[in-house]
Amino acid sequence: MLGIHTLQRMYGCELEDDGRARGYEQYGYDGEDLISLDKSSVTWTAANDKAFRTKLKWDADRAIAEQEKAYLENTCIEWLKKYVGYGKDTLQRKVSPQVSLLQKSSSSQVKCHVTGFYPKEVTVFWQKNGQDHDEDVDLGELLPNEDGTFQKTSTLRVSPDELKKNEFSCLVEHQGNTIREILTDDSLPIGIIVGAIAAVVLLLAVIGVVVFKGLQKKKKTDFKPVNASDDGSNNS
Repeated sequence: MLGIHTLQRMYGCELEDDGRARGYEQYGYDGEDLISLDKSSVTWTAANDKAFRTKLKWDADRAIAEQEKAYLENTCIEWLKKYVGYGKDTLQRKVSPQVSLLQKSSSSQVKCHVTGFYPKEVTVFWQKNGQDHDEDVDLGELLPNEDGTFQKTSTLRVSPDELKKNEFSCLVEHQGNTIREILTDDSLPIGIIVGAIAAVVLLLAVIGVVVFKGLQKKKKTDFKPVNASDDGSNNS
């Protein structure tokens, strides 16, 4: 076909904590899947009719698939272990999450904010009176932090009346540990906290203006001008 076309190749390997290894190799053409390696049968799988001719050609030479399988299961895994070893201080570290319950007002939704944890595998869920609760719950996406850790948010929609009659808690499971934060109807909303901080800043600003004006006034009262006529008579 005439014109400009794009051929993409993507391959990689993964090593689980239990020692199981996985690998993949696949090709794309003009942004669409084309063909991929099936390691179990050591053959190629065509994603569409365009790739069927390529599949027949590569399957006829089994050495191609054998070579790629050997690379993914051996060489790639060896290099993966080596690079993990180089960065083990970062890649193998374990940092426990910080869990906070945030609410703008007593009638608004509640956010269970989980942040600062590593590795990224984490489970966040709600309980109502000690039982798992998934109604009116929205689980946010896993997001990265600037320091390499991760954060995640789970939002619960609950009315003030329901909050008074029941006990809701956010549970976070990470690296075999469980953190529980209990939501109560007298929890201090984040909106009040922000308002209190703003009030303090405003008060400090007012105090600063008053002190500044007081100092300016004091300087004016203490200032004694020189009598020009007296100086002139003395000099004469």
